[in-house]
Amino acid sequence: MTSIFTGHDQGVRPHGTPSSGMPTPGGATAVLDRHLRFTGWSREAEELFGLASEEVLGRSADAVLADTETGAGISSAAGDGGTAWSLGPRPVRRGDGRPVPVSLSLTPLALGVGATGWLLVAVDSELAHWEALGRAMLDGLDRESPVQLVIYDTDARVRWVNAAIEKHFGISLKEAAGRFLKDILPQGEVLEEADRPVISVEEIVQRVARTGSPVVDVRYRSATFLAPHHERVWSCSYFRLQDEEGRPIGVCEAGLDITDRYVARQRLALLSRASGSIGRTLDIRHTAGELAELVVPEFAEAVIVDIFEPVLGGEEPQHFGTHPTLCRVAHRTDHTAAKDTAYDELDTVSLRCLAENAPATDAAAHVLALPLKARGTTLGVAAFARPQHADPFEHEEIQLAEELVSRTAVCLDNARRYTREHATALMLQRDLLPRALPEQPGVEVAHRYLPAAGHAGVGGDWYDVIPLSGARVGLVVGDVAGHGMGAAATMGRVRTTVAALAALDLAPDELLARLDDLVARTGIPTSGAAEAEAETEDQALGVTCLYAIYDPVSRHCVMARAGHLPPVLVTPDGHTELVDLPAGPPLGLGGLPFECADIELQEGAMLALYTDGLVENRQTDIDAGIRSLCTALSGPGNGQLDRICDTVITRLLPQAPEDDAALLLLRVHALAESLVATWDMACDAAEVARARSLALDQLAAWGVDEAASFVVELVVSELVTNAIRYGNAPVCLRLIQERGLIVEVSDGGHTSPHLRRAAMEDEGGRGLFLVAQLTQRWGTRYTSTGKTIWTEVPLSPAKLPGIFPGERFEL
Repeated sequence: MTSIFTGHDQGVRPHGTPSSGMPTPGGATAVLDRHLRFTGWSREAEELFGLASEEVLGRSADAVLADTETGAGISSAAGDGGTAWSLGPRPVRRGDGRPVPVSLSLTPLALGVGATGWLLVAVDSELAHWEALGRAMLDGLDRESPVQLVIYDTDARVRWVNAAIEKHFGISLKEAAGRFLKDILPQGEVLEEADRPVISVEEIVQRVARTGSPVVDVRYRSATFLAPHHERVWSCSYFRLQDEEGRPIGVCEAGLDITDRYVARQRLALLSRASGSIGRTLDIRHTAGELAELVVPEFAEAVIVDIFEPVLGGEEPQHFGTHPTLCRVAHRTDHTAAKDTAYDELDTVSLRCLAENAPATDAAAHVLALPLKARGTTLGVAAFARPQHADPFEHEEIQLAEELVSRTAVCLDNARRYTREHATALMLQRDLLPRALPEQPGVEVAHRYLPAAGHAGVGGDWYDVIPLSGARVGLVVGDVAGHGMGAAATMGRVRTTVAALAALDLAPDELLARLDDLVARTGIPTSGAAEAEAETEDQALGVTCLYAIYDPVSRHCVMARAGHLPPVLVTPDGHTELVDLPAGPPLGLGGLPFECADIELQEGAMLALYTDGLVENRQTDIDAGIRSLCTALSGPGNGQLDRICDTVITRLLPQAPEDDAALLLLRVHALAESLVATWDMACDAAEVARARSLALDQLAAWGVDEAASFVVELVVSELVTNAIRYGNAPVCLRLIQERGLIVEVSDGGHTSPHLRRAAMEDEGGRGLFLVAQLTQRWGTRYTSTGKTIWTEVPLSPAKLPGIFPGERFEL
């Protein structure tokens, strides 16, 4: 193959300029006698001046080459000393009348024995100028340019290199010519480019030679013979070289050392990635691990992060103590460089860094330790290590590390404060939730509560089981919007309010209506300023709640809900279905009614009350979650409730929930008919004696001792008397034996009885006072047909309240 590089295979360098006395490429020549008359006129002179030889020969040079501006010839410059001279540039008129700027030079000639003359060389001044620039440019590219130039043939063999290659790589043209680059320089790598695949330099050269399409800014990283342990980065571009006929004869590579720029760009990219990768979670260990993952191996080959132990518990800095324990929360090593990394020095330099509370390095600056400081307090230390043969940490790199560590420290402090708040909120949440639900007749109860994991934190889910009069039980489950301390505190307020309203024996719809009114009134900001309004906004607004009352005597369950999910009913044979319960609005909206549903439950049926965190997450919509809950609850219902709870949690929440989740299961049982006695009473004073007699007979059948029977006889007498005297028909007496004795007297009136202390001279007014003194609890509940006065009398004589001395009463 014909090549322009043939002479260079032996190391010949194509630079240098022609001698001053030789014809310059592109110049025109002529010969003059000693009288400066033309005796010879070349073809190039004809083209340059537009004059044929016959028009010039024999004529004086002053006439032909006169300056068009001054009219001066060249004879005055030639002199008679026989020495070479030059003149120019000057405008000379061509044969067509146009001026042409030329530079002239005369060299003495011997024209024969005793004859002398001159050799005239004329060059277009502009062309000469550009040719001189071209020669200077080529010589500069060869000797002075900082750009590394390599010329390859079409087979990707090196044919020529400039002085910059020798300077940076320590390899001469003689050593490189005729060889492949991979056989010349230490093995490097072509860095991955976003818009092209990673290929070798040889493949790039062959592709450019074949297609003619230039390739620009290929990043190449390699060591050199002059610095074998310090890699440099070059940006290389490639274009094809062609001969006069357009045939490819080689490829030129122009490379520039961009190591400093590349490193600076990598540092900025590292900082940019740090802002998005460090602190993605509010977990201290995970945040420390994110720093370690970010810097290895790009910035260092090994890193450790040590945190003071109190930080992991979320403690405030002033509580760290004088000598807190360090805990290693993250460490990462590039195993390919671990054997020659200054890893052993990490602990020593880290301890010195903490002792001095300032950055510290080892003697060779291959280990760097920086304190993790946030809000003026040191939380721990981060230390970086490089191999012994690598570059030490320089000033700019230390600044970069300080920026990374500073960002990490802020994220760690945020995680520490979150840990403290989360632990406090969780403790508050657990303290506000019932530690142990009361055991109630007619129901078995099991429950689970799982706080939210991750950023969300503790929420406001709650549940409760509330003992009610007449052996009934109140069941409640609710969810406060939001998370954190505010949600937990609001949950406590709402739960306490529900318990207080339940103690009034309100129906579920009425209880929710009163709770809704309270939330709406307390949730309205009282401050006139917008900022104050935002700060005082009540998290109770939007609370959802479900309240149910189960009566084991009738096996009826009455329930209502405020924006909450309906419960799941599981029949004794294992069939599951959602209870058809009217959906009321969330609490706090006000003005909208709540409706009750009254269902009769079979013996052994089960109800599941829950919050949305159990059945809804980012991967599962709420309908699919409810179906999964029904599936988990289906099957024969004779298993232990705690095991059923565990099964539901395992299936629906195999991982930590994104939101709080609460589950309350209860299995219902009917109170035995033999433990309940009911009699209708006529509105006649004579019925009081009959009521006492019926009650005493029933107590005897139940085997109640005399002391308790005496108290019950007195209570029955007073309550029936009041119902006949002050109430309306119908009047009903009911006794229930359930751990104690429950006495209930119902009538058709809605007048509330009042407890008062009678004066010594009063003949009446002592009835309710005596009832209150002789019973454990008493109260009133209202129904759609009237009211019921109820009391609870303990069966154990030791628990019976005593009679005040001096009190006189008659049955």
